[in-house]
Amino acid sequence: MPIVTIQITREGSTPGASGATAEEKAALIKGVSELLRDVLNKPLTSTFVVIDEVEKENWGRGGLPVDEFRRQQDTPSPE
Repeated sequence: MPIVTIQITREGSTPGASGATAEEKAALIKGVSELLRDVLNKPLTSTFVVIDEVEKENWGRGGLPVDEFRRQQDTPSPE
């Protein structure tokens, strides 16, 4: 019985969206389940997929909170 956890940020994939849509989550669940069926011969009915949405303020990159990291990436470096 495979259990797959997908962690995604709670940010939308389109401007103004606050997270993944129900349709996007359904596509993730279907795709992961089918991948395990096709690669490992695991029945769809025995595969569990958990989607864990992480609030933006609860993750970081490069030693910084993600908002600060993005600000630095958007700022042109001095020459």
